[in-house]
Amino acid sequence: MKKKNVINNVVNGDLNYQQGISVDCVVFGFHDRMLKVLLSKFKFYHKWMLPVGFIMKDEDVDAAACRVMKKRTGLNDIYLHQFHVFGNTVRPNVKEHSDVMRRAGLVDGQHWISQRFISIGYYALVDYLKVNIRNLADEDLRWFSLNEIPMLYSDHNSIIEKALSTIRTQLRVMPMICYKLLPEKFPLSELRNIYETILGKELDRRNFQRKILSTGYVIQLDEIYKKPGLKPTSLFSFNREKCDEALSMT
Repeated sequence: MKKKNVINNVVNGDLNYQQGISVDCVVFGFHDRMLKVLLSKFKFYHKWMLPVGFIMKDEDVDAAACRVMKKRTGLNDIYLHQFHVFGNTVRPNVKEHSDVMRRAGLVDGQHWISQRFISIGYYALVDYLKVNIRNLADEDLRWFSLNEIPMLYSDHNSIIEKALSTIRTQLRVMPMICYKLLPEKFPLSELRNIYETILGKELDRRNFQRKILSTGYVIQLDEIYKKPGLKPTSLFSFNREKCDEALSMT
């Protein structure tokens, strides 16, 4: 009996989708002083992968990425940035992809979903605590710290690395992109931790504070952050109006 799953749902409604193209989303969240990535796994397959989706024929590409994200996170207001198109002729691995199709109950190798895909990559920056992970009937979702990411399906490890590389470049000129990762108020050490994780190096605390405040995107509040076992420290906040204006221009 043919399995009912997300792949067969697409096959059965294939006239509604653009063939040979998908959106792959790298979702970053920050929690417990670590940058995390949201990964997905079909219940019938052992490898984790990025949240992916197909583009409907009457749908804008950005709208498709938003739909894919809302389905997995429950969020409507997500900062999504299209960062690269992945069109290597050897993606995905033919043997691996065939195994997924077989386990999904799809054995027709001539169907478009079994063939080569060009993928449009998006990265998303979200507030970890606001994400409502929606495990679906045939799909599991889970956060992974950057240093815990396993070997993923197809070229998805490379897609994550490309997303991080893009953010590293943007971070040097657009510090406001981090504000989607943090709550309204935060100690500056948390923002510095995000920078250090993305850039892959330690930053001087005093120089970081001086430089980040000079941008005007971060402001110091007249409030103190207190946590047992830690020295009290000032709280900070993003100038959200200025950040939103800057992000709308990117």
